[in-house]
Amino acid sequence: MARKGLTAIEIARWFVSWADEGAEATLTNLEVQKLLFYAQVKRIEETGEPLFADQIEAWAHGPVVPAVYHALKQYGSSPIPPERFADPFDWGDFEDVEKTLLATWDRYGVYAAWALREMTHREPAWIEAFDTGPNTPITVERIKAYHRA
Repeated sequence: MARKGLTAIEIARWFVSWADEGAEATLTNLEVQKLLFYAQVKRIEETGEPLFADQIEAWAHGPVVPAVYHALKQYGSSPIPPERFADPFDWGDFEDVEKTLLATWDRYGVYAAWALREMTHREPAWIEAFDTGPNTPITVERIKAYHRA
């Protein structure tokens, strides 16, 4: 049976693995959250479709995918150990997605957690959602309003 898409957890695992193996770096939960947001934006810009279906919410420190946050919250603000959060599958069927992730990494992977937080606080989709109330969903439609394919 063919897969329809990826989850935000799988994308997060890719970022943690890539940071460890490709960039010899580590990521925190905050950094993963911002990279997930920017990967979602990038994919919407490229294809008009979301990268993953998991909900993104406007939290006080920027966009957050709650499912990923809860999977990683045990690490607090410490780096996520790659050996505990490894990339578990072959990305061969998702080469186009991996290109999106690499482009996202190349653009945003150089920034520290707080810099990424500040960048997302300037994103109109986050601002609009957060102004509605904390934990308001940042919908695909809201992202599309500011980022066109």
